[in-house]
Amino acid sequence: MSEQNPELVILLKRAAESDSAAVGELFELYRERLRRMVHLRMDCRLQGRLDASDVLQEAFLEYARSLPDFARKPEGSFYLWLRCLAERKLHALHRRHLGTHMRDAGREVSLLQGAAPEASSVMLAAQLLGKLTTPTQALLRAELQAQVQKALDEMEPIDREVLALRHYEQLNNREAAELLGLSEAAASIRFIRALRRLKELLARVPDLLGEADQPGETTDDA
Repeated sequence: MSEQNPELVILLKRAAESDSAAVGELFELYRERLRRMVHLRMDCRLQGRLDASDVLQEAFLEYARSLPDFARKPEGSFYLWLRCLAERKLHALHRRHLGTHMRDAGREVSLLQGAAPEASSVMLAAQLLGKLTTPTQALLRAELQAQVQKALDEMEPIDREVLALRHYEQLNNREAAELLGLSEAAASIRFIRALRRLKELLARVPDLLGEADQPGETTDDA
């Protein structure tokens, strides 16, 4: 197991001994990170039918069943293992509710665990725009969001994905590299290039500067 977090190590040891309290505590440590991932990747057509809590509830049941086996012989990142379970549940719910009306298979990203629902450009655009809540701001937001989504759709899928993983899901470079099947050096370079490309595209969107919380470049691979 790659994590050195003492609290995580202790909780995994307790979970391996079938301590139900430890099972719940472990999940709670990562609930918000998982919620952010699900929110970014849920198909917008499911709004009103499902929310992130529905996905996490199903993911928790699978996690609770599988955790003792993982805890006895942990391999790789615990969080990436947990994220994979939640991602699979989200994918299954997409199929259950959308069936043949799911996004084209090309709209899924091939990660090491399999095909994952692509981070939604709708949600990515919403994150970029931040919170605009007054009536005037809401109108501006709707206009800007359409333009930002168009800019995001001009990016290569892997560039949108690396931005989603690093900037919005807040995975570190090692975690993103593992998911994308890249070396850490390649993942870091890809992230910086994607940020630069995004800034170039967003610079063409009128009135965006100063309204959006744009991601900044970073060389921090922690």
